[in-house]
Amino acid sequence: MSHFNHEWFDDIYHDWLEYSVRKDAVYCLYCYLFKDHNTNQGGGETFSTIGFKSWNKKGGLDKHIGLPNSIHNHSKKKCQDLLQQRWSIQFAFERQSNKLKHGYYMRLSASVDVVRLFISQGFAFRGHDEYKSSLSRGKFLEILSWYAKKCDKIRDYVLKHAPIETVKAIIEELNGDYFGLLVDESFDVSRKEQMAIIFHYIDKMGFVMERLIDIVHVEDTSASSLKEAIFNLLAQHSLSPLSVHGQCYDGASNMQGEINGLKMLIRRESKSAHSIHCFSHQLQITLVGVSKKCVEVGKLVVLISNIFNVLGSSFKRMDNLRDSQKSTIQVALDMGELRIGRGLNQQLGLSRACDTHWGSHYKSFNNFIIIIDERAKAMGHLEACQTFEIAFMLDLMRDILAITNELNKCLQKKEQDIANAMLLVEVAKRRLQVLRDDERDSLIAKVSTFCIKHDVLIPNFEEPYISSLRSLRKLANYTILHHYRVEVFCNIIDWQLQELNDRFYEVTTDLLHGIACLNPINSFSCFDIRKVMRMAELYPDDFDESNMIILQNQLTSYIVDVHERFSNLNGLCDLSKRLVQTKKHSNYPLIFNLVKLALLLLGATASIERAFSAMKFIKNDLRSEMSDDFFSGCLVPYLEKDVFDKISNDVIIKTFQDMKPRRIQL
Repeated sequence: MSHFNHEWFDDIYHDWLEYSVRKDAVYCLYCYLFKDHNTNQGGGETFSTIGFKSWNKKGGLDKHIGLPNSIHNHSKKKCQDLLQQRWSIQFAFERQSNKLKHGYYMRLSASVDVVRLFISQGFAFRGHDEYKSSLSRGKFLEILSWYAKKCDKIRDYVLKHAPIETVKAIIEELNGDYFGLLVDESFDVSRKEQMAIIFHYIDKMGFVMERLIDIVHVEDTSASSLKEAIFNLLAQHSLSPLSVHGQCYDGASNMQGEINGLKMLIRRESKSAHSIHCFSHQLQITLVGVSKKCVEVGKLVVLISNIFNVLGSSFKRMDNLRDSQKSTIQVALDMGELRIGRGLNQQLGLSRACDTHWGSHYKSFNNFIIIIDERAKAMGHLEACQTFEIAFMLDLMRDILAITNELNKCLQKKEQDIANAMLLVEVAKRRLQVLRDDERDSLIAKVSTFCIKHDVLIPNFEEPYISSLRSLRKLANYTILHHYRVEVFCNIIDWQLQELNDRFYEVTTDLLHGIACLNPINSFSCFDIRKVMRMAELYPDDFDESNMIILQNQLTSYIVDVHERFSNLNGLCDLSKRLVQTKKHSNYPLIFNLVKLALLLLGATASIERAFSAMKFIKNDLRSEMSDDFFSGCLVPYLEKDVFDKISNDVIIKTFQDMKPRRIQL
């Protein structure tokens, strides 16, 4: 071993010659790896297994190398091919694999893009005939074929993943903070009871957010079943029931029950989960209450509903009604009574009123007044309406409902806070009072003009009033004018005001008084530290004794600091944003906490109604058999487009790849 020197062999043998110290012999690396053992050329097994001991004689090594076609040179060529990776089989497979991956990724991206389009627009995915021979394979396959020519069947996977990523982004935006619950149930086109769950919360920038989290099929609508479904959803997203700091429901007994209603079941889990009855729902119910007290209003509602049913049941009557509207509009245009412009003088439909459908009565009454004309009377469908009493009631109810309908629209805005809702209710009450005090005579004059135009008999207002419910022999001891001024006009408005006061009883509570004190409108004119402190006491889990002392000190400094700087704000939503923008939320954290709690008290369930409207669009008669998961997968991203649009295709594709082993892994 000591007399072997590798430098002797560095010239032409260094790349293949290997020396064994134990055997004191040399070997050929090429032949050892690649030589065919069935041949005896090139020294047989000497240089591959036995070992060449006469290594000091280079002639034997040269003889082993031999001619260009020798076994040694063939083995050397095989070794060089192995070392050249770009010519190897593995490299060829990898090169082919990268090409396949790129094509696979492009097809996945195309599929995800088309699915995004369909989700955002609420389109149906399946076609009636999806075979390749079909001329119309459905919207999804046709658009995807146009867009990418090929389609991997990942629609169901993307739809399953879309709501997961959307809700995940919403939960991240919530960031473990507390939130309010909006819950309601409604049946879909397949007669399944669906419960929509919306989170109402304040994001990091102080903006009020309302997000649909899920729509859940519930077989039982009892309060306990709804609570179980809600808590299961919270647990699924690692949220505690203690995070619920506000609730808003309609007037259903399973929601608003004071003993075993859903709001009380959740209050037992979270003392801070205060509940407000939906203002818009209460507002609509006031009309139902008035119609039960006033016979004339009840008769009017029934009469209009019956006439709309008669007209709407026949396409011939509807055609006659449309022709009548066209003729009336043309005459009014010729006389200069109507203006010409885009969106004006549109054809009116027959909108049927519903007791709890917001604004439906106002639309019905308004359309009914407009479509009364000579052609309609000649048709004989509206003969029962050609009386002064009906005309007076129509105009009166339209004026009253115009006030409450405006309030309805304001309450249905997404960023409407409870403090502004309370102010809007008070404004509606004042407007009704002004209508009662100042517009009695003007209404009678307006109705008289209407009757003259449509040849309706106007009664002699000085004659004694004869009620249709009394005997003709028993005349009332007041005139017809007194009847319309007092018995009808004043009483109906008084009943409406009484219903508003009775229904909106929450306005008198300490909680809403405290919220009103936080409202920055009119330079914090309602600010009262004592009432704000009383509001904080209603949240014992958030304000302990030490926090109450700190809060009182912060309130004293806060009002001095922001009284003039925040004087131009229009509500609690603006206040929340401004506190974050000016970093005051870190200076007054307890006050900012109170502002957020105030914003979590909801005044209307308009977002729930929007979800149910979208539900009817997503799940219709042609798509009535879709599964609950598929339905939720379509509805959540459809409503929360802004969140879903921020989720990249790569995130969706990664989750799609991780769901199970794929033929091609990216």
